[in-house]
Amino acid sequence: MVVGAEATDVGTVIIGSGPGGYVAAIRAAELGQDVTLIERDNIGGVCLNIGCIPSKALINVGHHYRDSQEENPFGLSMTGQLDWAKAQDWKQHKVVDQLTGGVAMLLKKHHVQIIKGEATFNDNETLNVVQEDGHQLLRFENAIIAAGSRPVEISSLKFGGRIVDSTGVLSLPEVPAHLIIVGGGVIGSELGGAYSNLGAKVTIVEGLDHTLNGFDKEMTKPVLNDFKKHGGEIITSAMAKGATQTDKDVTLTYEVDGKEQTVTGDYLLVSVGRRANSDTLGLNNTDVKVGDHGLIEVDNQMKTSVSHIYAIGDIVAGPALAHKASFEGKVAAAAISGASNAHDLHYSLPAVAYTQYELATTGETPDSVKEKGLNAKISKFPFAGNGRALAMDAGVGFIRLITDKDSNAMLGAQIVGPSASDLISELSLAIENGLTSEDISLTIHPHPTLGEAIMDAAEVADGLGIHV
Repeated sequence: MVVGAEATDVGTVIIGSGPGGYVAAIRAAELGQDVTLIERDNIGGVCLNIGCIPSKALINVGHHYRDSQEENPFGLSMTGQLDWAKAQDWKQHKVVDQLTGGVAMLLKKHHVQIIKGEATFNDNETLNVVQEDGHQLLRFENAIIAAGSRPVEISSLKFGGRIVDSTGVLSLPEVPAHLIIVGGGVIGSELGGAYSNLGAKVTIVEGLDHTLNGFDKEMTKPVLNDFKKHGGEIITSAMAKGATQTDKDVTLTYEVDGKEQTVTGDYLLVSVGRRANSDTLGLNNTDVKVGDHGLIEVDNQMKTSVSHIYAIGDIVAGPALAHKASFEGKVAAAAISGASNAHDLHYSLPAVAYTQYELATTGETPDSVKEKGLNAKISKFPFAGNGRALAMDAGVGFIRLITDKDSNAMLGAQIVGPSASDLISELSLAIENGLTSEDISLTIHPHPTLGEAIMDAAEVADGLGIHV
């Protein structure tokens, strides 16, 4: 606690400028609040600087490079050469810097005061912000904690040298000949697929008996088959024990069925989840309740146990997704302004994996239907029956709809295949608004488009499928 310093009074203070924090700041300013945003690193947080955005940039490079190396059905001959330094420069300056610069401009446009420093709570009303040249105290009316999360570090696999986290793997000095990944979740699978496409041999070591947890086996099968077909190796039910490294390589020791084995590669990515940054905020000086795994307890207005302190994003319960954080940021900002619609009552939260064949899910799944005993039916339409997908040589995958058997109301949906990340929004909209499969099937979709496959899937659900 800082003693003897005079506090500056501020209105709404937001800790963290990631997709939750900066969105909350802009929305709060739009609603007339006096907003101060505290950021210890770079505007845009993990997602824009060292997470979602740069990883998708490298995934895109991987897709194009793979296309240039393989035979194609279009009659095109390509001899693509990869300039890794140029790819990294494009990722940083044309993607990350441009996007974060745009966010900074929007914050300035909305008169959000930005303080560079690390914030900790002194009590329920004041924050201490440590800066390079000192510190300052802020007395706030309302606070929104959007401090995010960080990669989990395993004691036997400490980050450093050739053992990297999800940040370090995005800026490797070269494409490794062999990349080892501990953790086959979404991040590990996405980046493993990207580096495989860039020419690396990739070995994924996963503790569970499957990878891409959160997506069912029918969805992941095309992704895993493609990964293995292109030289990828997946070792499941494997427990990482430790690693040794030299200046040229790193060797992982892992255990399967009680037997220790080793694998050696150029770099080792450890991607086994993320940890909430609640332990860095001095919350023990407040009455804010922190639950399991360091997650702050909130209600459906994102309000903590202290009525004027809110928390959003990775630091509260739920999937660590940027779009979830942004939505919660808008809810919290609206709640502070007393808006009548300031409640997080969403039914569907879309999730996406940017693997070679994209995966997307929203609302109920086949597994949740069984668990809840819902009276639902499942309908599918393959991309192999979609003209646009075939014209793109992208006929792998399907759209799956889950509807109520009695009312035909949309309950959930999953997509495997081209542009799944974009197409899932239409289905989330349908679920949130209580639409039926007939509402979708009677909506005219332009031809030829990938979106037509949603209409076709809805017709299957109606029992009137034309293109199946």
